[in-house]
This record gives sequence, structure tokens and C-alpha cells, in this order.
Amino acid sequence: MTGRSRPALASLWRRIGALGYEALLLVAMAFIAGFVFLPFLAHDPAKQTLTQPSTAARAAMFCVLVAAFGAYYAWCWSNGRRTLPQKTWRLRLIDHRGRAPTWRRALVRYAACWTGPAMALGGYALLQPMGHGRNAMAFLALNYCWAIVDRERQFLHDKLAGTLVVQDDPMIDVKPDSEER
Repeated sequence: MTGRSRPALASLWRRIGALGYEALLLVAMAFIAGFVFLPFLAHDPAKQTLTQPSTAARAAMFCVLVAAFGAYYAWCWSNGRRTLPQKTWRLRLIDHRGRAPTWRRALVRYAACWTGPAMALGGYALLQPMGHGRNAMAFLALNYCWAIVDRERQFLHDKLAGTLVVQDDPMIDVKPDSEER
């Protein structure tokens, strides 16, 4: 930033709106990937048809999608770039010094976004034998419900990654930070 104070934090509702838009784009990308890779993962040459992919193929596809989404977000969030929803909702991601996040910090933020889903999977594994597996879904919202108790109304993944979502001000030039040591 150019000698001015940090931009205003984005409102919770603006960030939730952008989050919904991000979810739509992720679902669309997952569908496209599924349509592209399904013939390779589930082709039965004997019947000349598509079958349900094996568990290993589905797990591999999930891992590929998680890695691809991670690369997409790390690239979009680093060095002052933004995702389409961030541009549409006029949001910008910065670190606590007011600088654009580095590639490394963007990857940490993406990994931190998986805190709630990872806890939900673990909770499901623990609760399913007792017949209460569905209750683990509550952990999915952990990253976002954190904003209710946080003083600055930041999501958990932003707290863990040391980032802030601010309102974009075209008059403020957010410079990329040099790689962290």
C-alpha cells in the first residue's frame, strides 16, 4: 500500500455473497472435470459403456480436484490477483501488513479452508459407528461460523493464514510482497 492506512475490512455479508459465487464456480469446474475424466475412469471395454468408477478412481479424482483447486486459488490469491467473485464483489485479499499475499501464504489459506471439512470427515468416521454420522456435518460450517465469535468478523481460515479480506479501493495500489523467508 502506498503510505495510507489499511483498507476497510469487507462486510460479512459481502464475503458470504462472494463465497456463494465461488461455490457455484467450483461446482461448475468439478462438473466439467467429471465429464472430461469420466470416460477414462469408468469405461468398461467389454460392454462399451460407462460404469460407476471404482473407489480408488473416485478417490484419485477427488485428490486431483483438491490439488487443482489449490493451484487455482493459490495463483488467484497471490501477488495481488483476485478470483472472479472477488472482482465482482470488489474484494481484495491482503496480509496483516497490507501487502498482497505471497504464493506460500495463499497455499496456507487454501489448506486452512479445509479445516472444517477435515473435522467433518473425522467426526463422521468417529460418529458413524454409533449411528450419529450426520451430526458431523456441523463441522463443515466451522470456518465460516467462526466469524460470529471473532472480534473482526474474520473467517477461521483467514485467522490461521494471517490474511484479511478487505473492500477493494481502486485508489490503493496493493503491491505484491517479496517471498517470505
